[in-house]
Amino acid sequence: MSKKLSAATARWLNPDEERAWRAFRRMMIAVQTGTARDLTAAGLSEPDYEVLSTLSERPDHTSTLREQATKMGWSRSRLSRHATRMEARGLMRRAPDPADGRSCFLILTDHGLDTLENAAPAHVASVRRHFIDRLAPDDLTALEHIALKLEGFED
Repeated sequence: MSKKLSAATARWLNPDEERAWRAFRRMMIAVQTGTARDLTAAGLSEPDYEVLSTLSERPDHTSTLREQATKMGWSRSRLSRHATRMEARGLMRRAPDPADGRSCFLILTDHGLDTLENAAPAHVASVRRHFIDRLAPDDLTALEHIALKLEGFED
C-alpha cells in the first residue's frame, strides 16, 4: 500500500539535483525535437521509424503487437491505432497470431522497408548532428552507463 505524499513529507530536490534534472529534460527535448523534425522531412514520425526499424531487424520482418508495444513502452491499444495509420500508408500489414487470438503480427511491407532504407541515412546524420558529434567518447561512455542505471540493468 502506497502512502500519499504531502508537501511536508516530499523529499524535495536540492539545487544541484534540480539543475541536473532540468538539464536532463532540456537535453532530451532538444535532441528529440531535432531528430523528430528531421524525420518529418522524410515523411515519418519517430514512432513510425521505431516500428519500421525494429521490424527490419526481426526474422521475416515480423513482430507481435505485444512485443512491439512492450519495446516502445506503449499500450497495445495505442500501438494498434498507430499501426492502423501505418497500414493505411502501406508501411506494414497485420496478420492474425494463431497463438494469441487477442494479438496479431506486425509485418514490414516492401514499401515500408524501402521507406526505412530511404530515411535511414538522413536519420543517422540527424542523430549525429543533434547528439553523437556534440559529445566526446568519454561522454558517450558515461551516458551509456547512466542509461543502464536508469533502465534498471545496473545498480
